[in-house]
Amino acid sequence: MRGSGPLDGQLRIGGAKNSALKLMAASLLAEGTTSLVNVPDITDVAIMTELLEAMGVEIRRTGQRVDINVPNEIDPIAPYSLVERMRASIVVLGPLLARIGRARVAMPGGDDFGSRPIDMHLQGLEQLGATFSHEHGDINGRADRLIGSEVFLEFPSVGATENLLMASVLAEGVTIIENAAREPEITDLANFLSEMGGRIEGAGTSRLRIEGVDKLSPVNYTVIPDRVEAATYLSALAVCGGQLHLEGARVDHMEMLLRKFEEMGMILKEDDSGLQAKVVDRLTAADVSTLPYPGLATDYKPFLVAALTVSDGAGMVTENIFAGRFRYIDELVRMGAEIRAEGRHAVVRGVRRLSGAPVRAHDIRAGAALVVAGLAADGETAISHAHHVDRGYEDLAGKLSSVGAQVTRT
Repeated sequence: MRGSGPLDGQLRIGGAKNSALKLMAASLLAEGTTSLVNVPDITDVAIMTELLEAMGVEIRRTGQRVDINVPNEIDPIAPYSLVERMRASIVVLGPLLARIGRARVAMPGGDDFGSRPIDMHLQGLEQLGATFSHEHGDINGRADRLIGSEVFLEFPSVGATENLLMASVLAEGVTIIENAAREPEITDLANFLSEMGGRIEGAGTSRLRIEGVDKLSPVNYTVIPDRVEAATYLSALAVCGGQLHLEGARVDHMEMLLRKFEEMGMILKEDDSGLQAKVVDRLTAADVSTLPYPGLATDYKPFLVAALTVSDGAGMVTENIFAGRFRYIDELVRMGAEIRAEGRHAVVRGVRRLSGAPVRAHDIRAGAALVVAGLAADGETAISHAHHVDRGYEDLAGKLSSVGAQVTRT
């Protein structure tokens, strides 16, 4: 890719990766065919498809629609060859224990940005009556019947909340999840389970109340738009200038991010079909601090750092979620960014232009942030390990090119 001038045009925001994967896993809870609409055509969805097919599920994709036919008998094994490619695979644990009472799931892999232990997943499920053993790199879970309980999460973990939510909908009695994650993807999962026949109260709050039912039914459901994809395009606009209309973007899902971009000088306006965004002058630096939702998402941070590298002034960036999520900074420094990092903090002092260089993507969002940085660099930037980007984006290069960016995927 090369440094690009003002962007101009319309981009449609696709279905949320972090929601679609969990809805696919949740389909295991009901025998029959569940249909999901607005499912992005990305590598992570393909991996989840392979994982469910390995369990005996039949899946057919037609455009943005995915039909998931779940048989009565499921093979409750999630093999290492698939799980190590995507951390989100761990969310099959809850539905398998709830539906058939047993599961064997390999310890998860996924993005390389620090330790993300699954202790909270297992401890919460144990409180519902599951038992676990570890051998040969696998987690073996059993539960004759899950029993509702009150579970308090030490941290509002998205994955743990999702696993507990999917497990408790078929548990006997009432489950209360305190300090639950509040992300829009959690609400989407709760709405999906409710349409299947689940009884859930408190979606979008830190206290979820789930009254277990005996059986769920398959449904047709539309996945929410991807707020992180929208954030990616906004950061591209931040470094290139111009104007974009993001069709389908949900302002209510990313209020804190939009406030931050407005603080930096971006002009934003919600309309009936999405979000209009405009950048006229060089943006002004601002401080950034990640927090659990509704705070500023850690997934947004690499894009904001990329925007700060060419903003006017200096900004302090603090990572409060994942300690190891600054690895991409070395790549930005190779491109001429002025960044000083220590522990969970980094100071970014903006320069007028970056300089194109060969760089490496360490994970999905870091890779996309390097694409953004490349749009603000003189000369050519080549990103290796770009397969990470494909895990979370459907034709990112093509979409950016359609609004004037100089970027190609080889």
